[in-house]
Amino acid sequence: MVPAGGYLLVSALLFSLGVMGVLLRRSAIVMFMCVEMMLNAVNLSLVAFSRLLGDPTGQVLVFFVMCVAAAEVSVGLALVIALFRNRESIDVDQIRLLRG
Repeated sequence: MVPAGGYLLVSALLFSLGVMGVLLRRSAIVMFMCVEMMLNAVNLSLVAFSRLLGDPTGQVLVFFVMCVAAAEVSVGLALVIALFRNRESIDVDQIRLLRG
C-alpha cells in the first residue's frame, strides 16, 4: 500500500512539469497537452485525499473535472485546427490573431 504522500508527490511533479511546459513551449498543441497534464495532476491529488479521508466526494469531483477536460480538448483542438488553416502555423508567438 502506497502512502498518500507518494501520490501527492507524483501529483506535484506532474503539475510542475505541466506548468513548465506551458511556460516554456510555444506550440499550441504542446501547451494544451501540458494543461491536460496539470488537470490530471489535480485529479490524482483529489483521489489521494478522497482515499485518505474515506470520503467519495473527491472521486465524484474528479469525474466532473474529466468531463470538463474532455470538452476543453474538443474546443481547443477545434481552435488549433482553425488557426492552422488561417495562419499555416501553430506557433503561439507567430499568432497575433487573438491579441487585442
